[in-house]
Amino acid sequence: MTLLKRLTDKEATVGVIGLGYVGLPLAIAAAKSGYQVIGFDVDVTKVERLYAGTSYIEAVADTDLSLTRPSCAWTTDFAQIATCDVVVICVPTPLTQHREPDLSFVEDTARTIAAHLSADTLVVLESTTWPGTTDEVLKPLLAASGLALGQEIFVGYSPEREDPGNTSFRTQTIPKIIAGDGPQAQAMMEAFYGAVVETIVAVPSPTVAEAVKITENIFRSVNIALVNELKLIYDEMGIDVWDVIDGAATKPFGFMPFYPGPGLGGHCIPIDPFYLTWRARKFDVRTRFIELAGEINTNMPDHIVHRTREVLDRASGKGLNGSRVLLVGVAYKKNVSDMRESPAMRLMQLFSDAGAKVSFIDPHVPRIPPMREYGLYEGRQALDPDALEVGACDVVVIATDHDAIDYAALLTLGVPVVDTRNAIAKRGLPMKDVTKA
Repeated sequence: MTLLKRLTDKEATVGVIGLGYVGLPLAIAAAKSGYQVIGFDVDVTKVERLYAGTSYIEAVADTDLSLTRPSCAWTTDFAQIATCDVVVICVPTPLTQHREPDLSFVEDTARTIAAHLSADTLVVLESTTWPGTTDEVLKPLLAASGLALGQEIFVGYSPEREDPGNTSFRTQTIPKIIAGDGPQAQAMMEAFYGAVVETIVAVPSPTVAEAVKITENIFRSVNIALVNELKLIYDEMGIDVWDVIDGAATKPFGFMPFYPGPGLGGHCIPIDPFYLTWRARKFDVRTRFIELAGEINTNMPDHIVHRTREVLDRASGKGLNGSRVLLVGVAYKKNVSDMRESPAMRLMQLFSDAGAKVSFIDPHVPRIPPMREYGLYEGRQALDPDALEVGACDVVVIATDHDAIDYAALLTLGVPVVDTRNAIAKRGLPMKDVTKA
């Protein structure tokens, strides 16, 4: 039986490598659609939790794990790749310390796949990367298996579009960009993803698909940078940028609202623009607009620290050195526990460097998890918000506007509040001693 027929008849086994915010929801979606699934991860703790029926991300409920139990196996044994008909790569693509692409996870995974690959297998990359990665990095590494590309190994690219915390969309309902390397691979991509998600959108090549994904995230990055800069400008004019955006958003065409904040977080928007700027340099093309947006967004935590220092100076003449700062929310966005690239961690570092004593509350993050950066704060525990009393801190800084936070209670602490998310005003609470930043 050919691979295309196995995919069409749902008799194929799907391997998903990397069981994080992208891979685990995809594995569950593939199992729900009728495929047998093997989920691979190097983290034995994740595998143990999945076998115990306990999810570690919000997008997958424990009930999802129990419902798909007969169809799913979880393992750290990558030799089982040999039994898979489809292998999907969902591993991180971070930046180096010099803000250049770090494809080491993709490259290591591709080498592992090549070592165990069987003939008549579709290999798909979902990790966000620069246009050309599938052709120039993935395919040569898979060719080391000795199997012929386009005849025994088929390759495709389909960028992930996960949005942690978004309850309006899930993996199955988000339109899926797909591209195969050649007509046969394209047909296989359509058969596989067409069975897993509701809508597939075919584009001409993996390189185009890679560019689609990076364009989506750059679009968000530059528009967030724009409103962050507008915020700085309007602050000096005594104009509330949130009022401006709310007014502009009533226009039924030609405007899309974006909102300022303390910086960018998550696994895509703070990182992906730098993938394209790096790639563009290979073609002697400058990316001034994209780089400027990155600079503005990267500097927002410094602005928040500056505003907090001003607020403390006015309130007590004390400044940051020796002050107690209560950071509200450390996840990168509301209503999730995801800490990747969270600007709150940069704020914590900057406040600490200025001599402040920093504590935090976050209903989704009871303690700081291991992170590629900020290892100094690993294991630091959140305060119990119910135990906060008047005098517990000198200033409150709202970095992440989780819905589960009692903002009215924060106002009873009797200290200045620096609100980077407009959380207090949005809830109609008194604005006395609240500074929007």
